[in-house]
Amino acid sequence: MTKRSSTKAKGTILPRSDAFFGLHFDLHPQETDTSLGADITEGNIAKLLKRVRPDYVQYDCKGHAGWTGYPTKVGWASPGIVQDSLAIWREVTREYGVGLFIHYSGVWDTVACRNRPEWARVDAEGNPDPNNTSVFGAYADELMIPQLKEVAEAYDLDGVWVDGDCWAVQLDYSAAALEAWRAETGYEDAPKDRSDPRWLEWKNFHRRAFERYVAKWVTALHEFRPGFQCASNWFYTTMAPKRPEAPVDFISGDYSPMASVDRARCDARYMAQVGLPWDLMAWGFNWGQELGSSLKPAVALQQEAAVVLMQGGGFQIYYNPTRSGYIVDQIIETAGQVADFCRARQKWCQGSVSVPQVALLLSAESQFDRSDAVFTYSGCLDELEGALHALLELHYSVDILAEWNLEPRLAEYPLVVIADAHKLPAGFREALLGYVQGGGKLLLLGQRCARLFEDVLGVEFEGEPEQVTAELEASGGLVNCNGVWQKIRPVEAKVIAHRWQTRDTRKESEPAATVTRLGRGRIAAVYGPVALAHFRTHHPGLRHFIGDIVASLFPEPRVEVDGPACVDVALRRAADGRLCVHLLNLAEAQRADRFLAPDFIPTVGPIKVRLSLPYRPQKIRWQPDGGKVRWTWKRGVVEAEVPSLHIHGVLVVE
Repeated sequence: MTKRSSTKAKGTILPRSDAFFGLHFDLHPQETDTSLGADITEGNIAKLLKRVRPDYVQYDCKGHAGWTGYPTKVGWASPGIVQDSLAIWREVTREYGVGLFIHYSGVWDTVACRNRPEWARVDAEGNPDPNNTSVFGAYADELMIPQLKEVAEAYDLDGVWVDGDCWAVQLDYSAAALEAWRAETGYEDAPKDRSDPRWLEWKNFHRRAFERYVAKWVTALHEFRPGFQCASNWFYTTMAPKRPEAPVDFISGDYSPMASVDRARCDARYMAQVGLPWDLMAWGFNWGQELGSSLKPAVALQQEAAVVLMQGGGFQIYYNPTRSGYIVDQIIETAGQVADFCRARQKWCQGSVSVPQVALLLSAESQFDRSDAVFTYSGCLDELEGALHALLELHYSVDILAEWNLEPRLAEYPLVVIADAHKLPAGFREALLGYVQGGGKLLLLGQRCARLFEDVLGVEFEGEPEQVTAELEASGGLVNCNGVWQKIRPVEAKVIAHRWQTRDTRKESEPAATVTRLGRGRIAAVYGPVALAHFRTHHPGLRHFIGDIVASLFPEPRVEVDGPACVDVALRRAADGRLCVHLLNLAEAQRADRFLAPDFIPTVGPIKVRLSLPYRPQKIRWQPDGGKVRWTWKRGVVEAEVPSLHIHGVLVVE
């Protein structure tokens, strides 16, 4: 293969840090393929690029099966290659000034494990893994890095998006892994399960090893081709919420095709605070029980895109071409409509930054202890998402941060919320107490995180937490919240909510929540699973219960919205410094596999917005329409009314 060139450049290829909208195509080539690239034409690609105008395309290279879709001389090429797809994609993307990245499966490589079993990770019973390689072995040095160098140079690529990486790596009992474990710890054996007190140490050992592996291949590619841009899918995100140390150029992830909106609401709010260029990928298709995939309508993808854009991130859509590489017209037009929607909002979204209001802690310390995988959020974020959804339904502007990036920024946030994390670093706990003593407000949702602050809550814990029947009363009425509750006796704290065994509130109750002063600030705690219950039910009574407590701690947020619970709010500053209130309508959002593809989103409104502003603005516009809105300013408060909201809009203050 030789490097291709073109003299037809129509535009400058943007670095990923400046990119805003992209497309992703992968096929995961197989040994059984017979027509890879057969139907790819320059005309088909040009039609796509002219309609959609993406900043970059990520195209198929090597999938989880390990077979490449290009004629590699390093690894195993699929026998079904009819035409060199990457060569044609590079020619046309260069002509249109579009970046070309590749989709490449990293740790997950089935054919490599089959042909070179010494590269495979080994399970606790001594069996080689049929799919996942070992980050302690020679796979990266002998296949991954040489192959990525080969393909990067041959096609003059702009970068790589490595899939099947942090979420595919698993605990490894190979000889190389055990030797590294002995060298680092001195232990002659490795733990097999959670009953071993070294279990967390064993998991963290693998987390550090994976990070070294990423640093190795990224550094090798940077040295080989300066300017080549690298990401490991989902690394340094909610799946691996640690401080970035490997020199990746951007972070990215493809969120759930089914629970798409809700996953993106969480992931975007965390990734926006990491400090690296970032984007999220929507699946342009999904599938139902016993069915193949069907394409999502444009309006559904526009709603998903808005979740990401309003947090300042980039957005991309994942599609499959046919096995022979043809991009059908429906994909082209749908992607074009979504791109138009995004571009109309780019000026107010790209590069925006949050105006701190509510910080919701994603406790990496708890997640890394709770999860028995190396990196995953599966089963770890239910309480956090329940709290997030309640806060968003209450129209608070929320950022999600881990301990490492929240601690130095605590003073910026009027309110910090912890959703039942069971473990915190000692230094972070002390920083939180200092934050409260200095005037901050802290809300603990759940008995496990309350227990971490038992000595400062002004209560006495009585006995151990118990599974009980619980009926809660809030401004929205009674609501059930059965689960594990901690019985407490107030000493200095004030009881601000109660729980009953039945709905008959004439009977004796137990304290459900308290608040106490600490220095110039306050700590409120709920001693039962309200965040988890809200995640599982989204009952409005639970939202009101949480909302009553939040309002008592944080009575004057910078922005307040009078609108339905399906409207999310984000208070941000655009890249040019203008203050922006983003509003997102999540009516009819796709959340269940029996309702796969919403094609109609009802308009909501009017929506009243109240914004604290010390100066009278020159004007307030509703963007991207550029329409005027009715507003007044009096004594430091703007009151504006948005007549109607379809999917997403921005109140821009000038």
